[in-house]
Amino acid sequence: MTLYIDPPTWPGHGRLWSHLVSDVSFDELHTFAAAIDCPARAFERDHYDVPSDHYGIAVRAGAVEIGSKELVRRLTAAGLRRPKGRPAA
Repeated sequence: MTLYIDPPTWPGHGRLWSHLVSDVSFDELHTFAAAIDCPARAFERDHYDVPSDHYGIAVRAGAVEIGSKELVRRLTAAGLRRPKGRPAA
């Protein structure tokens, strides 16, 4: 089980955010997110938005820190990428 998280550099709602993804399955992603108390509403198409104050929690729980471009590359290679405008498979 490998989950990945990028640095909290994405601004929104007065905060900085990270993206949390799995390169295995959405089930794995949802299970991990629930374990770190990430609410279901934080799931967006293919990732969870994680606020900067929860970044360390995700990393301590086992999420691997990688850059944003690498995160998207791994998500795409796994066949789990769901870009905006495309329906879920």
